[in-house]
Amino acid sequence: MSNRPPLPPFTAETAAQKVRMAEDAWNTREPERVALAYTEDSRWRNRAEFVTGRAGIIAFLKRKWARELDYRLIKELWAFTGDRIAVRFAYEWRDDGGFWFRAYGNENWEFDEHGLMRRRFASINDLPIAESDRKFHWPPGRRPDGHPGLSELGL
Repeated sequence: MSNRPPLPPFTAETAAQKVRMAEDAWNTREPERVALAYTEDSRWRNRAEFVTGRAGIIAFLKRKWARELDYRLIKELWAFTGDRIAVRFAYEWRDDGGFWFRAYGNENWEFDEHGLMRRRFASINDLPIAESDRKFHWPPGRRPDGHPGLSELGL
């Protein structure tokens, strides 16, 4: 098994790096790429859905991004200790009817010794927003380094 640095135990610097790497991967909207950050038997709770393993993660993400169009995500480190990281996040998306939403949430992550996430628990709430209220305006893909984070945006 190969390592996926940074590895636990985390420091403030390596936890923040892990969070940004996750944000970058999710913003690709490539389920197969995202799934590589998780153990083969990773367990998730995402809202009220329970997902197990990489194949389940890939299927989940394909469904998610088929309905959450123009997805843009920002994650922010909240806390860390040893092999665990807590994250808060927000993402914006629109549905196929053109209605916009901002989803707010928190995640708790647990990693194995190789730096792969073995457990992910996500609590998420969606808020309908007007297109004029959007705050995430970068091209598809990675959030530019100069783009404000959640705290700077007042989210």
